[in-house]
Amino acid sequence: MSKTEKIGVIVTNKMDKSVVVEVEYRYRHPIYSKIVVRTKRYMAHDESNECNIGDKVILEPTRPLSRKKRWIVKQILNKSLISN
Repeated sequence: MSKTEKIGVIVTNKMDKSVVVEVEYRYRHPIYSKIVVRTKRYMAHDESNECNIGDKVILEPTRPLSRKKRWIVKQILNKSLISN
């Protein structure tokens, strides 16, 4: 996996050929040494509409496909147990 690729979980797949992926970042607070969790949502392109909510995926950057889509689903790592 390259440095620009991201791993996240699908939170919505209601659109055609598009999904929203939530990526979680963890870092240690510089003063309090507590682990801080931040999340960011990315809109990604899913050409075959095979992603479901809860799937763990790898995102890869691509050229702008629309106003918000700059990522593409490269691979599905884990399928979720919830079927829609």
